[in-house]
Amino acid sequence: MKLKPRRLLKTALGNACRLLFILWCITTAQVMAFRFINPPCTPLMLYRLAHREGMDYRWKPLSQLSPFIQQSVLASEDQRFMVHNGFDLQQINEALQEYTGKKRLRGASTISMQVARNLFLWQGHSWMRKMLEAYYTVLIELLWDKQRILEMYLNIAEWGKGLFGAEAAAVHYFRCHASALNRDQAALMAAVLPNPRKWSPVRPTTFILKRKAFIITNMNQFKPLGY
Repeated sequence: MKLKPRRLLKTALGNACRLLFILWCITTAQVMAFRFINPPCTPLMLYRLAHREGMDYRWKPLSQLSPFIQQSVLASEDQRFMVHNGFDLQQINEALQEYTGKKRLRGASTISMQVARNLFLWQGHSWMRKMLEAYYTVLIELLWDKQRILEMYLNIAEWGKGLFGAEAAAVHYFRCHASALNRDQAALMAAVLPNPRKWSPVRPTTFILKRKAFIITNMNQFKPLGY
């Protein structure tokens, strides 16, 4: 006996809804778990390991990270972090207005979006990945507070080849713990974040020094979240 098209469509829609519900439950549980559990690694770390770059990753709670590194990263990467809900619509609008079609669209990723991308997703560029990044960003903002988001970012951000997190970067570049970073060191570290695999805080170019000056100028408007 042949099934009627309407029944086939109803069955397909029912199966799709059940699958989406299962995926929602899994991803929600995943994000909720990382609210309390510090990740042992991330997909990016595993990717770098697979390419034999090594991995220096040392987790530190937010209260043990210098207030200057917190302020400098907010000044550099996401100045509206405390007031947006994961997406900085003002920055996105400005990026679209600057885009002419002749050059690559500049990024407008927030810290929340970068955490979603680095903690849960694979490397590469595709619409599927961008949609999943937006989805995970919404979950992160719903289920975590701003302190946890910033803490996660500062601990899993890539700061050089094989270097992940502020503690590993501070030890490597300045021979000190992340808790002891001063204003200049923190600003230099934040200045290289857009391209940490090519730029170095201990060998700053003129461009990096200009970024550092901009960051220092804007640091005081941000309150350290771990204090």
